[in-house]
This record gives sequence, structure tokens and C-alpha cells, in this order.
Amino acid sequence: MLEKLSIGAWRVAGAYCTLAKTGLQVRLVSSAMDKGSNFFFRQLFDTVSSTYSYLLGDTQTREAVLIDPVLEHAERDAALIKELGFKLVYAMNTHMHADHITGTGKLKGLIPDTKSVIGKASGAQADVHLNDGDVVKFGKHKLLATATPGHTNGCLTYICHEQGIAFTGDTLLIRGCGRTDFQEGSSEGLYKSVHERIFTLPDHYTLYPAHDYRGQTATTVGEEKKYNPRLTKPLPEFVNIMKNLNLPYPKMIDKAVPANKVCGLHY
Repeated sequence: MLEKLSIGAWRVAGAYCTLAKTGLQVRLVSSAMDKGSNFFFRQLFDTVSSTYSYLLGDTQTREAVLIDPVLEHAERDAALIKELGFKLVYAMNTHMHADHITGTGKLKGLIPDTKSVIGKASGAQADVHLNDGDVVKFGKHKLLATATPGHTNGCLTYICHEQGIAFTGDTLLIRGCGRTDFQEGSSEGLYKSVHERIFTLPDHYTLYPAHDYRGQTATTVGEEKKYNPRLTKPLPEFVNIMKNLNLPYPKMIDKAVPANKVCGLHY
């Protein structure tokens, strides 16, 4: 169901709304939040690994967090944060990546007092280790760390209930999901994580993945429950699909995983 809003009542980026006078349905993606809101959102992209990074901030307190930064774009991200007048409180990862080196460690050097954040179950070094149910606060806003293992043991989905959005990492992609054939992967575990921790969110929640390889930027819980070609299948069929993907060995894994175990500083 589409939420009907007047022009002066825009809600969260990625939400659907209807212009009151025209009836035109518009989807807001990668934009500042609604008029009167102090929630800032910016989606960033790495063309080499097709990784999305997300800058979230409080426009009143100027505190911000950056989710899934990429090493090669640390200077870009630091410059943007400084230009916008934000103070980066946390540089955080959804999991220990195998396809790129995190920019977290380098950002800590570029922006003093930034703390690194990752799930405790990842086994990676960080200033802050999160467990299921922990909350990350920046200004008046907060992200709920929700354990969604399956792609890796330490995968977390960060949920912002006030904005109706979630950052799913590699656990749930747009019409897909992360592979489960390395790094403690478990098809059964991933299926359970998605169905019990993500698909139980309201259908209108907008989901932002760590990657997309076809140019899409976001999806919704309702869309993925209906259209995801893997996760709409019964568990045995899903497991069979994942066993027969026949994907190539990740070209960056031997370099990325050791580096990401130490906050991206060993490379």
C-alpha cells in the first residue's frame, strides 16, 4: 500500500509517496529526508566491487555514521563528511567483507575520534563489537543491530525503525542474497535469518543492500517477499539453488579477509 503524502510532508528516502494534487507516485532514493526532519541519508557507490556505502547523520547534532566504507574511497568519504559539516562517530560494517577492503581503518586516521564497529561474531578487530540487539546511536537517531548470519557468522542487519529502513549487507540483496559457500556460510542459516529477522519487518520498510550488480539502489520487504527468486522458495529448494550456483572463487577474498580482520589496515 502506498502512503499518500502532501508535497510538504515527504518522509524517508526510498519511501513511496503520492503527490496530493497529481496522484503521481514518486520514490525518493538517496536524498535528504523530509521537510522538518533532522535525519540525513546519502547512498555512495564503488564501481569496482559494486559496493554501496551509506552516510547517515543528524543535521542538528551533526553526528554521523558510515556503513560499509570502501578503502579506495576513504578520502572521498572523509572529504564529503567534512564538507557537509558532520562529525563521523562510527565507521561500521555489516560483516567482514570478502570482495573489498573496508575503509574503516583509514577513515579513523583521516577523521580523528571515529570508532570502528562490527559484529562480535565476525572475529574482526574493532573499537566496538556489537551483539544481537545492541543499538548504535548518532544524535537523536539509532540503528538496531540485528544478527542475520548465513553469508558469514558475523552478519548484521542495521534497522532504523523510526525511518522504516534497514541495511542488510550481503544477507539480502535486491532479488538475490549473498553466497554461502565460504566464510562460515550456511544456506539454512541465511534462509532462517531472512525469513525470521528481515521478512518479519513491515512490508513498506525500504531495504538497502551492500551490493547491487544491475543498477538498482533499494528494495522493500514486501517486494522481496513476493519477487525474490531464491528466498520465496521452500527451504529445501533454496538450499539446492545455493549448492548449484557454481560461482567462481572470489578474486579479492585472499587479500580482503585478512585485511578486514584488522580493520582494513593490513594490505
